[in-house]
Amino acid sequence: MGNQGMQELIPLVNRLHEAFSVLGTSCNLELPQIAVVGGQSSGKSSVLENFVGRDFLPRGSGIVTRRPLVLQLISSSSALIEYAEFLHCKGKKFTNFNEVQREIEAETDRVTGANKGISSIPIYLRVYSPNVLNLTLIDLPGITKVPVGDQPPDIEYQIRDMIMQYICRENCLILAVTPANMDLANSDALKLAKDVDPQGQRTIGVITKLDLMDEGTDARDVLENRVLPLRRGYIGVVNRSQKDIDGKKDISVAIAAERMFFLSHPAYKHMADHMGTPYLQRVLNQQLTIHIRDTLPAFRNQLESQLFSLDKEAEEYRHMGPNDQSRKTKALMQLIHHFGLDFEKLIEGSGDQVDTVQLSGGAKINRIFHERFPFELSKMEINEKELRREIGYAIKNIHGIRTGLFTPDLAFEAIVKKEIVKLIDPCIKCVDMVIDELIVTVRQCIIKLGIFPKLQDETERIVTTHIREQERQTKDHIFLLNKIQLAYINTNHEDFIGFANAQQRNNQLPRKPSTWNQVIQKGWLTINNISLMKGGAREYWFLLTAESLSWFKDEEEKEKKYMLPLDNLRVRTVEKTFMSSKHAFSIFNTEHRNVYKDYRHLELACDLQEEAESWKASLLRAGVYPEKKASDGDISELDEILSVDPQFERQVETIRSLVDSYMRIIYKSIRDLIPKTIMHLMINNVKEFIHSELLAQLYSIGDHSALMEESPEQAVHREHVLRTHSALKEALSILSEISTSTLSTLLPAPVEGPGLLSSIVNHRSPTVLCASKKTSSFAGPLTRGAVPPALPTTPVLLLPSCSAPSVPKVLKNKDSPQTLTRPNRIAPSIPRRQPPAVPSQKQHEHKRTPNTKGRRTE
Repeated sequence: MGNQGMQELIPLVNRLHEAFSVLGTSCNLELPQIAVVGGQSSGKSSVLENFVGRDFLPRGSGIVTRRPLVLQLISSSSALIEYAEFLHCKGKKFTNFNEVQREIEAETDRVTGANKGISSIPIYLRVYSPNVLNLTLIDLPGITKVPVGDQPPDIEYQIRDMIMQYICRENCLILAVTPANMDLANSDALKLAKDVDPQGQRTIGVITKLDLMDEGTDARDVLENRVLPLRRGYIGVVNRSQKDIDGKKDISVAIAAERMFFLSHPAYKHMADHMGTPYLQRVLNQQLTIHIRDTLPAFRNQLESQLFSLDKEAEEYRHMGPNDQSRKTKALMQLIHHFGLDFEKLIEGSGDQVDTVQLSGGAKINRIFHERFPFELSKMEINEKELRREIGYAIKNIHGIRTGLFTPDLAFEAIVKKEIVKLIDPCIKCVDMVIDELIVTVRQCIIKLGIFPKLQDETERIVTTHIREQERQTKDHIFLLNKIQLAYINTNHEDFIGFANAQQRNNQLPRKPSTWNQVIQKGWLTINNISLMKGGAREYWFLLTAESLSWFKDEEEKEKKYMLPLDNLRVRTVEKTFMSSKHAFSIFNTEHRNVYKDYRHLELACDLQEEAESWKASLLRAGVYPEKKASDGDISELDEILSVDPQFERQVETIRSLVDSYMRIIYKSIRDLIPKTIMHLMINNVKEFIHSELLAQLYSIGDHSALMEESPEQAVHREHVLRTHSALKEALSILSEISTSTLSTLLPAPVEGPGLLSSIVNHRSPTVLCASKKTSSFAGPLTRGAVPPALPTTPVLLLPSCSAPSVPKVLKNKDSPQTLTRPNRIAPSIPRRQPPAVPSQKQHEHKRTPNTKGRRTE
């Protein structure tokens, strides 16, 4: 039946099924197969039993097939008796097919229980017999509408989903079984097939119960593919009736009766040779063989792609056995080394894996140093009125009962030291924020250690403990830096203005950079506090410069909505409520004027807290400082003194200018030293600890076996990867066995039938010569691995026997090269009939039509 190589394709796919069945999955690979689909009592089971020639499928009312049954028929002429094997009972031969039926029921109940439930886990059954053709079919549960027994209410959708898992695959042929006494338009099987195969290219129709149709009716139009055309057509069969089954009627007798039915029926006798179970079995064998041959190249590529993706991981697992102590030690060293590298990459920003979704640890720490920390420092900015009050009281208290003639130095030192002490809080907060980011970064890096839970926990504990130890040391150093600043007030600093220049300097700190039009930040913000009457909250494109805050309709910045000068503006944080999903801040005027139209403040919001912090830091750079809490003290008495004593007022302003000048020096120093201190004592120290001491501390724990014990999930994953990798290699090895010799011999010629081919295309196809069993007499053998001819657009059915005329001999021409014949082709230089006269050799060459290579003669 065709060449031997082609007949080995179906057993080959059976071996692939077996290779992947041990995994409980097909690795998302679409193996070529035939799925049998039909409603309950449509005759699916009888069709399959007719193929085998034995009663072996469970029967009864309701849903009988509750798990997919992968039925592999293997033609074995060497088998003395017919027998069956289950994959879950490998090695056990079932010669009694009643036991096969009981084992199917028992295996179904083991998984689904006895309550009529269903499962998508297939049962693999292999039948060896000299009376079958190589064929693989998947018997799926019958389509039902109403739940019975303990079945769930959605049983119809569960069955539909299971069927769709198989038939939606492009490599799956669909055998749609429909009883003849049902209107074809109401066929559940054809409806499902139509959903996944709208062109009908993968669907083969089977019409059962032709003998049960009402008298005077027939299914001729359906079988001739005129009602609902399918590319592969319809085949009719007649199964045993329930009375025949109960009477144990032999299937071979039933098939003979089926043959007589078609030969004697007036509507079917003209197509009797293309109807019946034997013909259906041959057609399915040939269709599946061709389908497998067509899909093998893509399937091989899919296998190789999946194998390549698993090679590296499988190689690592293969060299690290669960009980190999030396491998565990090496793995421990490698894991800790990679953990250190990953931590350093996240902090330093190096490496080839760059996160494009969110900021990494190093970038967040950078933002803390240059945005969050300066913003916290700015909150310590001296309130002008409060500062004047403190200076005034300090001067008066230093003079005591005396009337001072000169501005006292002690007042300056007292105010400066008090302000320096206030800087401890933002510095400590900066350390806390950096520690939080370091711990988050450590937890990101130890995710890869999750395959060893004990190692992951111990690594996190040791590194976090070290970070906390460095936290104390860093904070102690910050307190020390603060004490150092308090120890000596350096009034000879080159940036300090001194008493001589104090009265001539501007009393205000410079707030704006010289480049007024410099863009500091731009982005989307939402104005929250616009009333609903005026449109409610809206999102605009904001642009912040050193002079103003403007917003536009969109990022093209063509339609400006408003421009807000930054003079006398302050910013305050708006507490987030449980009703709000955004992070907001508010801008207001210190002179209690409206900021925007009728609004005293402008509430702006964005989605992320990081964005809100960034905007507040940018406003700080533009000179918009955070809100200051009002002093509770009563300054009316001091104001009264200042208003009547110009000399005292000049002393206060002189001290205030000196404090401003000196605190700018302190701010500059703190902003520079604190990040450096944190980098040295925290970040660099932790990196060095991970590289040099972490491994030693892990070894000191002692119990390495427990430390390197796999998690249950990882053990399952490792075994799955190794088994999948092995199955993929085995599958490729199986595919390598069908070398190109499969395609280098002649195939049986296609045969047309009135019920399948001619009705599909609505006209009769031209007859194709069948290939001879004898090879042509051309010089040299066929090249191994020659490419076969392209299949015709209409389906090609290969029947087991076909006579063919002998191929004429090749005309041997010493001046022209000999042409190799391709499979199923006649050599181009072979004439169909001899011409009346044979011209001379030169005339023959002169009259030969050019470019005839590969052209088929008529």
